[in-house]
Amino acid sequence: MLEVRNLRKEFGDFVAVDDVTFSLPEQGSLAIVGESGSGKTTTARMIAGLETVSGGHVAVGERGSGPPRSHERRARGRRIQMVFQDPYSSLDRRQRVGDAVAEAVALHRDLPADRNRARVAELLDMVGLDDRQARSLPKALSGGQRQRVAIARALAAEPRVLILDEAIAALDVSIQAQILALLARVRADTGTALLFITHDLGAVRHISDDVLVMQAGRVVEHGPVATVLGDPRDPYTRRLIASIPKPGWKPRRRADEAVT
Repeated sequence: MLEVRNLRKEFGDFVAVDDVTFSLPEQGSLAIVGESGSGKTTTARMIAGLETVSGGHVAVGERGSGPPRSHERRARGRRIQMVFQDPYSSLDRRQRVGDAVAEAVALHRDLPADRNRARVAELLDMVGLDDRQARSLPKALSGGQRQRVAIARALAAEPRVLILDEAIAALDVSIQAQILALLARVRADTGTALLFITHDLGAVRHISDDVLVMQAGRVVEHGPVATVLGDPRDPYTRRLIASIPKPGWKPRRRADEAVT
């Protein structure tokens, strides 16, 4: 479904992404993990066509390209959609939810008005929202509901690949679990492949088949989730895993903060 070969991004003399290579099968799920500044989001943005590519190759299905030209961006957008961390900033605060999804449907499909409305209802139902939420403004929804709207808008394009850039990071733990379950259903029902950009290794275990670990713009480890997280070979991967708080963990107080 997605082939990435030797992807590279330079900002002047700074190399943000260097020689990243991986593939993602139809209905597959791959997580890219690493600390802030590791290059994972820049990689995702290049794949989505939101950043120019300094070198390398991206192919979606059978279509390959380097940096997309302006007239190719919409075609790339139909095949790859991206959901961001903050759904509120990605929605028009003055636009009702149903209208926002209808606009996305109209952008990618030329449907009569009645079929557009039916498609909007279908998409909202797919992400667990109803007509009451469709009539609401974003400010009237919870963070989890707004992220569901963002996912519905992305699915309006019927993408082959859905990129989720820290899409659950700002949500409560219980809502994170609901969104992960939703994404698993979307993947099973539509065949859409998922590319999950995150620093949350716990979520990776629940949503992804494979994981790619990035450090300083380069891939340091890549393989099945159970192998990479269960028996990591690279010291950097081992440090990432060791940084996950264990059950019962409590932050250590500094001496001058001790209760007297």
